[in-house]
Amino acid sequence: MSKNIDDYIMQGIHGQKQTKPDERRRFLGTLRERIVIALTQSQIREKGIYPQVEEALKNNNKAHLYLNGNMNYEELSKYTKIAAKYQVEYTMVTNKDYNSEIGLALAYDYAIDKEEIYVKKKAPKIIEPKKKKGFFSLFSKR
Repeated sequence: MSKNIDDYIMQGIHGQKQTKPDERRRFLGTLRERIVIALTQSQIREKGIYPQVEEALKNNNKAHLYLNGNMNYEELSKYTKIAAKYQVEYTMVTNKDYNSEIGLALAYDYAIDKEEIYVKKKAPKIIEPKKKKGFFSLFSKR
């Protein structure tokens, strides 16, 4: 009985024991095996958004988006807007003791064991060719 009381007291002091605490710190509170897609902080700082992340949010709206709270909100807001668009819940995870290189992770609360979670580079955007303008259209008012 005293073992259980000691465990209870230690849990009260230090919090509940977690499996793989280093992995959880790295992946913003979740585990690698649960992640659908992840971006690094430097990828989030790039101009624009990663279409792969938008696609993942659209197709996995029961997952949860974890954002690195150590980053500026302005950098993260483009992804919070997309999460809201697809009704994906998100959490800003701030760890004062550890700043993960991960900036964003979309994860379920169970293991999915996706082989490749990192986005290598942005998918190219499809740009429609512009219509050719005639000589006189250069001088017309727009």
